[in-house]
Amino acid sequence: MASVDVVIPCYKYGSVLPTAVRSVLDQPGVDVRVLVIDDCSGDGSADVARELSAQDSRVSVLEHERNKGHIATYNEGLMDWASADYCALLSADDALTPGALLRAARLLDAHPEVGFVYGRPLHWDGSTPLPQARTEDQGWTVYNGPSWLRRRFALGEGCITSPEVVVRTTLQKKLGGYDPELRHTGDIEMWMRFALHADVGYLKGVDQAYYRVHGNNMSAAYYASVVADLRQRLAAYTAITTRPDNNLADRLDMDRSVRRVLARDALRRAGRAFDKGRSETDPVEELIDFARESYGEIEGLPEWHTLRLRQRLGARRSRALSPLVLTAPARRIRQHARVLKWQREGI
Repeated sequence: MASVDVVIPCYKYGSVLPTAVRSVLDQPGVDVRVLVIDDCSGDGSADVARELSAQDSRVSVLEHERNKGHIATYNEGLMDWASADYCALLSADDALTPGALLRAARLLDAHPEVGFVYGRPLHWDGSTPLPQARTEDQGWTVYNGPSWLRRRFALGEGCITSPEVVVRTTLQKKLGGYDPELRHTGDIEMWMRFALHADVGYLKGVDQAYYRVHGNNMSAAYYASVVADLRQRLAAYTAITTRPDNNLADRLDMDRSVRRVLARDALRRAGRAFDKGRSETDPVEELIDFARESYGEIEGLPEWHTLRLRQRLGARRSRALSPLVLTAPARRIRQHARVLKWQREGI
């Protein structure tokens, strides 16, 4: 029987912690341990964790005397504590779906070349009972690591939210944990780093975790700043292309490709501000500056020309005429359809 260690960092989430812990303890067919790390919540969350530990010997609790932040807390559990065959990080406000760990372990057992496994997250508003998840085994796909990595660069964004991932612990220990310099895109960088050295497993047609969506998600306020989001995404990709162990012959092409993707994204966001009548409040100039800094040759991008048209029309006329003058050509529509297909397939 495969063993899986699950780290559950907790900061002021004591009210929902039992759901997360129980979702791990109820996993069939695997030998599980849980470590709850309370990051100096100071609101009674640690008391809840201790009570859960008293009820089940598989649950351990670590309490911080001072707040260390999420990255240090993640790494403490994954790098210092985890020792099972496989490991996972589960936020205290999320949960695993029934059978998630066994499905992941079967793939990892069958394919020693695979470094981590993921499936689909089921977005959930926190209501009870938990929504019905797709748990019937539909098979899996194993992607060549560098090929999966190239797809990430081609799209310019991750396809993983985090709770649906199970990692081979030896790979986690070998390649390290979350990069403290990437406070908001450390997960994207880490998955890509793993893909440099191992293949990637994907569980088809099943929901592997419940991802709670609410106003207090750690990333919610951060992603309100679109420029900061873009800069953190670029930093994650740059961290991969500049790694000394990145021996991919096309890494410079990959770097240029993702910079182009992010520049186009920035220019689209700037143009959208005119469509929505927010050109005076949204960070249009900052988005243009980011596009120019990251890619340089923005004058050759189609998004630059449509943005310039919006600027000439002005916010009021752009908003009125955008359905007529800014419709995507057929090629863009086909490209968007391909991206949606990749996202549905989880690649």
